[in-house]
Amino acid sequence: RMPVINVDDLTDKDKAVMEVNQLKIEIKLERWLTSKCCEEIKEYIQAGVEEDTLVKGISEEKNPFKEKGGCVIC
Repeated sequence: RMPVINVDDLTDKDKAVMEVNQLKIEIKLERWLTSKCCEEIKEYIQAGVEEDTLVKGISEEKNPFKEKGGCVIC
């Protein structure tokens, strides 16, 4: 578990050291072109469209929120 750090209590030097350490971590990350990422996301979504409840909706049998009965206003 990481300790909680109050940034306001840090010196400018401590903040700079933290920023440099974060940049060292980020520089090691593999970068992808946005166009490549978008294509992969699109293919992933299209591959699962048949099972996607946001696209198909929920069947009445499996819908836990379906109305149990109608509302009558007199």
